Amino acid sequence: MQKTRVPRNPRSRTLNTQASRDHEAASSSPQSADHSHAPRSSQPSEPSHLNDTELRLQEQFDYLEAQFERLKDQTRQAQRLASLGTAATMLAHEFNNLMSPVVGYAQFAIDSKDPELMAKALRITLKQTGIMTAMSDRILGLAANEVSAVQRVNIKEAIDDARECLIRDLSKDNIEFITEIDKSLTFLADPRQMQQVFFNLLSNARQAIQHRHGRITVAAERIDDETVSISFRDNGSGIPSDSLDAIFGEFYSTKKDRPGKSGIGLGLSLCRDIVEEHRGTIQVASEVGKGTIFTLKLPSGS
Repeated sequence: MQKTRVPRNPRSRTLNTQASRDHEAASSSPQSADHSHAPRSSQPSEPSHLNDTELRLQEQFDYLEAQFERLKDQTRQAQRLASLGTAATMLAHEFNNLMSPVVGYAQFAIDSKDPELMAKALRITLKQTGIMTAMSDRILGLAANEVSAVQRVNIKEAIDDARECLIRDLSKDNIEFITEIDKSLTFLADPRQMQQVFFNLLSNARQAIQHRHGRITVAAERIDDETVSISFRDNGSGIPSDSLDAIFGEFYSTKKDRPGKSGIGLGLSLCRDIVEEHRGTIQVASEVGKGTIFTLKLPSGS
């Protein structure tokens, strides 16, 4: 019997080609597509779910950050109002002193009906009320919750402005005030914020001296082309060494142990915050019974 040999080329190629086409068609058929999609149906949703979670977390973070900034502004305003309360006591005392000659001359001029005395009473009234108006303006400026632009500030003028905010002249408390500052020395700062810092440091120094014969010295110098140093030195009661690391903390006050003194402990913490926001540093050194010195280093902007 003759064996028949099956050709391998035309038929097998046709079958292979057809099988390949059938496989491709099956792969692209709707049923196959649905079947292949089914086990992966949850995969596209995972990245979307993660993105939604990240978005919510970012929104919460932004909200908390905004709340933190708002609370920080409120705390700073509270400190300003606390400073205002300190100054208001002096303001009331000084107003009484300023009004006494006004009332005395006015009453005397009315009783005597002397035109010259009346004119003198008017001149004194204008002078004293001008002083009181200036005092009130300083207090209002100290309490204002406004942010001004960073600008070049004359250091001596800024210190003098802060000293004027104390209202009561330091010499009336038997305190000598000394400045060792070149009149041309300047630095870059928000003048209103730095006035708050200088006022707090001067106010603390006056309270540390406690109305005994004392001295406050403010000195400034250029350290290098980019930095100035401003120091506030007093010969008051000093700060215990175990308290030095804590005095810049919120609500810590060295006045709590002083008879007749009180404080909420926000002044120095906000001084530190303001100085650091100006890319500066503040340091303290003190010795009980000899005094304290605060040193600020701030950008000169040269």
